[in-house]
Amino acid sequence: MANPFEEQKKKQEAINEAMKSIKHLIAIGSGKGGVGKSTVAANLALSLAKEGYKVGLADADVYGPSIPTLFNIEHQDVMATEKDGKEMMLPFEKYGIKLMSVGFIVEDNAPLMWRGPMASNALTQLLSETLWGELDYLVLDMPPGTGDIQLTLIQTFHPDASLFVCTPQQLAVADVRRAINMFTNDQIAIPVLGLVENMAYFTPKELPDNKYYIFGKDGGKKLAEELKIDFLGQIPISCSISEGNDNGNPVSMSFSSVEAKAFMALADKVIDKTK
Repeated sequence: MANPFEEQKKKQEAINEAMKSIKHLIAIGSGKGGVGKSTVAANLALSLAKEGYKVGLADADVYGPSIPTLFNIEHQDVMATEKDGKEMMLPFEKYGIKLMSVGFIVEDNAPLMWRGPMASNALTQLLSETLWGELDYLVLDMPPGTGDIQLTLIQTFHPDASLFVCTPQQLAVADVRRAINMFTNDQIAIPVLGLVENMAYFTPKELPDNKYYIFGKDGGKKLAEELKIDFLGQIPISCSISEGNDNGNPVSMSFSSVEAKAFMALADKVIDKTK
């Protein structure tokens, strides 16, 4: 009779072997959906690549994968190759980063009606059966909340660090507080690099010195102070970010825009904290 503990040990060793060429695994989380977590993850990955690092982006938001749309690589067939007798998925490459999404391994437009174990298995497959190669950073776009995916990630992949995204209004702040507290719990203790406040304010192009706080002001900044974690900055709400998301050209592809500079400043802080 097979020993389940021995089988689990071998499985974990195989996962560790598959991930050993990745220097930093950074989990991007949020308390609720709709706060721009995937936008931040995508533009952070691009900004790190612009700094000369080898970067991958894994979309593990199993119930709402966004990366195929953000990079305009929907409806793609995943290619595979064999390595050491095992079939491995080949990530897509665009704008200098390697991309893999659960959205590539499910049928287009099909509802992901997965129970917890199925979702967790999808995450494990996504990360450990992709041929990432050597990476300085693998940015992981998690689903919102504090469920099975987060627990699987923590227990199986042991990320180096996490980063959380919220918007200024109190509903988003209340939800992200729970997510941060999960990662800082003594039994988990994944380092939290800090909190990013997305859609923090609106600045019209014709009035570049004006800031309009549509969703309230400094909700994320105040929460960071309360939780004694670093506040990593504010990302404005803008048509450029929305248009870039829709047409597959994330705003960080620009070098001069206010939005691109905000994401580059975030990347610089992440680099400093992971040296």
